[in-house]
Amino acid sequence: MISFVSKNKLILGIIAGVLLGGAVGSFFPEFGASTQIIGELFLNALKMVVLPLIIVSIMLSIMKVGNLGSLGLKTIAYYAATTAIAVSIGIAVVTILQPGEASEIINGNMPDVVKSKEGFKVTDILYQMSTPNLFKSAYEFQILPIVIASLLFGIAFGKIKKEKQLILDLFEGIDRAIMTVVHWIITLTPIGIFGLIAGKIGEAGGGDEVLRLAMQLGKYVFCVLLGLFIHGFIILPLLLRVLSGRNPVTYFKDLSETLLTAFSTASSSASLPLTITNVTENAKVSPKVSKFVLPLGATINMDGTALYESVAVIFIAQSYGIQLGGGELVVIFLTATLAAIGAAGIPEAGLVTMVLVLQAVGLPIEGIGIILAIDWFLDRFRTTVNVWGDSIGAAVIEKLEPDERSG
Repeated sequence: MISFVSKNKLILGIIAGVLLGGAVGSFFPEFGASTQIIGELFLNALKMVVLPLIIVSIMLSIMKVGNLGSLGLKTIAYYAATTAIAVSIGIAVVTILQPGEASEIINGNMPDVVKSKEGFKVTDILYQMSTPNLFKSAYEFQILPIVIASLLFGIAFGKIKKEKQLILDLFEGIDRAIMTVVHWIITLTPIGIFGLIAGKIGEAGGGDEVLRLAMQLGKYVFCVLLGLFIHGFIILPLLLRVLSGRNPVTYFKDLSETLLTAFSTASSSASLPLTITNVTENAKVSPKVSKFVLPLGATINMDGTALYESVAVIFIAQSYGIQLGGGELVVIFLTATLAAIGAAGIPEAGLVTMVLVLQAVGLPIEGIGIILAIDWFLDRFRTTVNVWGDSIGAAVIEKLEPDERSG
């Protein structure tokens, strides 16, 4: 358990941070915007431990298991299946409700990072799977090549017989040190969340402006939230109950700190240290499994992002009056699933990979401007579903890998 503050006090502190941040950002937007530096410092502190946590966790897990084997295959298969389900739900919801019909085109300033991705291709995601410079990838926070390199080195270290125990002891010591730092950072979560929420709402112009934008894009916002609700509160809990035998309500309570942090930071990668802590310490999932499954999930399992992208792309087509046939919907299904794997676990990364989906069906990337005004708000919900999906994956894989339940 977290040694410095009790679990209940931390949860209450996080809730207070969200509510107070929302109130300050809504009623005192200028002051709220000035508190964003507090949130950014907290977010940077979390990101600081993400890369060493991923590297050590994955390598340590692989060394203990012996090889990637069935653990890795089951994890990848499970995450691919849930992502495909999420995309299907998104396509179904937006096709049935037609939120883009007769909607007004809203123009927004396109971020430079999105503009620079015109011509983004599937091969660009495949190229991210390996890198000639791991330090450059780490500097640019490209998680996928770091995960793959960690997997390879973990397997290699596992094959060394003479020095294996020495290496294992070293990595276990580093792992304990990293988790100690994580616990220190966790104690600052309420303050950091206050800064993030107050700063973002204040930067947007206050609560009235957020409400106006949500009303302007009401049907679109409703479609995204409905799809995320169906996947996050019906499909994923059902999978948890059926495949792991766990009580979804109890599991949700165990992960409450993590989910509130994911909502506030809008970053599955930044939430990873707290996710691993809660899944292993509160939900009692084997560290052997959780420290492999969760870092991998934060990289390749983006259920919320995949669902959101399928809804957004079809909404954009509807707003332009473009009819999409069955073939285009299949292309959206495939590319949204793949693009979610390539999405970095950072705020609004889904906007970048959405370029791939838009171009796959011949839609103008300028269409992103229609949804840009409200994207930061929806980003929080889809990130929460991403992290919830990762966490459920850990419990499911533990059940499917009975030999790995001991920590």
